[in-house]
Amino acid sequence: MKPLISHPWNLSPSEAIALQRDLRERVILTDRLASSVRRVAGVDVGFEADGTVTRAAVAVLRYPELDVLESAIARRPTEFPYIPGLLSFRELPAVLDVLGQLRESPDLLLCDGQGVAHPRRFGIASHLGLLMDIPSIGVAKTRLCGQHDEPVNQRGAWTPLWANQAVIGAVLRTRPGVKPLYISPGHRISLETAIQWVMGCCTRYRLPETTRQAHRLASGR
Repeated sequence: MKPLISHPWNLSPSEAIALQRDLRERVILTDRLASSVRRVAGVDVGFEADGTVTRAAVAVLRYPELDVLESAIARRPTEFPYIPGLLSFRELPAVLDVLGQLRESPDLLLCDGQGVAHPRRFGIASHLGLLMDIPSIGVAKTRLCGQHDEPVNQRGAWTPLWANQAVIGAVLRTRPGVKPLYISPGHRISLETAIQWVMGCCTRYRLPETTRQAHRLASGR
């Protein structure tokens, strides 16, 4: 797997912000998925050696069985500082490395992070989905921006995440009695379809199996 769009990564924060604003114009927020989605992938990133090494992981699961088809880990030196809103410039170089190890492209990417629920509507899931031209979903454990009401305490309940009078994502309860997740479209998928796929990948845990399996690999657990 190789990205269909490429750009430099050794950017200053102001240059990275300008690039986000340019690339976000290409993001598609309607459903452009394959007619049969069978390979769903979770992507997550951890850090080693006091943050100096980025460790990216991908787990590809068969849908709807949710058994692991293949997985991979890639490491590379961390070259971009931690700056809220610019996570993709810190993490995606290693993610692209790990996706390059896959034998076959996934049909759908679920990323640990934001899609368009981002100050510039271009979080890591949007960035990755656009570069790879693969439908992608942001599955975040915390809110980056926006306001919302609390969803009711039942599986599948959700409330909209709002910013500037627009819906930018969903606050989704994947299990009763646990904190909700922040779901937003990344690229080539609508919000409603993104919610359906996240719930379809959830079993008895808060996180979808895609993200959960990738997190285990990224964190070394």
